[in-house]
Amino acid sequence: MEQRITIITLGVKDLDTSIDFYENKFGWVRSEMSNKDVVFFQLNGIYLSLYSKTELAKDATIDVTGNGFKGFTLSYNTASEKEVDDLIHFLKSKGVRIVKEPEKVFWGGYSSYIADPDDNLWEIAFNPFLPE
Repeated sequence: MEQRITIITLGVKDLDTSIDFYENKFGWVRSEMSNKDVVFFQLNGIYLSLYSKTELAKDATIDVTGNGFKGFTLSYNTASEKEVDDLIHFLKSKGVRIVKEPEKVFWGGYSSYIADPDDNLWEIAFNPFLPE
């Protein structure tokens, strides 16, 4: 089987709030594929989509309840520690909740964590081991 991720879909409580977060805080632009029910952001070779958490659970035929740590994070990797600091400073100025301030980490990189409106965790990191 080919190694591939095409779309990451986040089930969100309030689509408008999440759209505001990704468009006005991250500054991302939605794809033309978006409509009133689902929004797509084209990233580097994959899409991030936002869709109603309730409707996503229905589609997957699972119970929508659940809380706590979701068991995954999304990562935004930068080219330097300074870029991590600059991005976190920018996101703070937009009112984004910082879960962990930037710091050197055990695996040899430098990272911080933020949360989107549905508490999906984003790691903002410099990983010196990633190929450029």
